[in-house]
Amino acid sequence: MTKTDNEADYKAHLQEHMDNTVANLKEAEDYLEKHAGELTAAKRHLIEDQNERRKESIKGFTLGKNS
Repeated sequence: MTKTDNEADYKAHLQEHMDNTVANLKEAEDYLEKHAGELTAAKRHLIEDQNERRKESIKGFTLGKNS
């Protein structure tokens, strides 16, 4: 038996992923601000790189919603 394509479920699933990504981005930004003096340059760089990837994902989610 094949699954039917349920566009509403797909859109809800994408929205959930986008919401989680936005929340993770905000949390990481808050963490960087709060612990700026405690982080090594390497750790800060890792978090900033991950946030850049999150921003790219958010752009992709946004573009996908408009198609």
